[in-house]
Amino acid sequence: MTKRVHIQARINGQEVDFLCEPGQSLLEVLRDELRLTGAKEGCNNGNCGACTVILDGRIVDACLVLAPEIDGHDVVTIEGIAEGERLHPLQQQFLEQAALQCGICTPGLIVAAKALLDRTPDPSEEEIRFWLAGNLCRCTGYDKIIRAVQAAARQMEARI
Repeated sequence: MTKRVHIQARINGQEVDFLCEPGQSLLEVLRDELRLTGAKEGCNNGNCGACTVILDGRIVDACLVLAPEIDGHDVVTIEGIAEGERLHPLQQQFLEQAALQCGICTPGLIVAAKALLDRTPDPSEEEIRFWLAGNLCRCTGYDKIIRAVQAAARQMEARI
């Protein structure tokens, strides 16, 4: 039996303590231990981006990060994107632009796009396509997704 590891981290703005196996992935802990099921398990090898989260301001595939690696760090998942009951502009624009179909890729795309807009508030189409290249969508294509990110950027800029 493997000794479980005590982890303290900040997830979606809240201090969290949990025990995990040394070899458990962050995705497994988020979904199975912390009941944050927004990050999806797609390929489980870092190719699809369905499990994208923000770790200390950088996007990572939660399936490739060992849970003990987040000890003392800050993680943002799709559950931490909305402000209370109010959807984040990216979430709202994904709905309004019909930029989702089956929904498996949507949380990862929104989290990745949020990291982009946090860094580059007015990205070009090329920058958006480059930034989201690690997130695969097999249902709706990318044009609606790109339009949703552009519309969210405009909406967020209008708030300033």
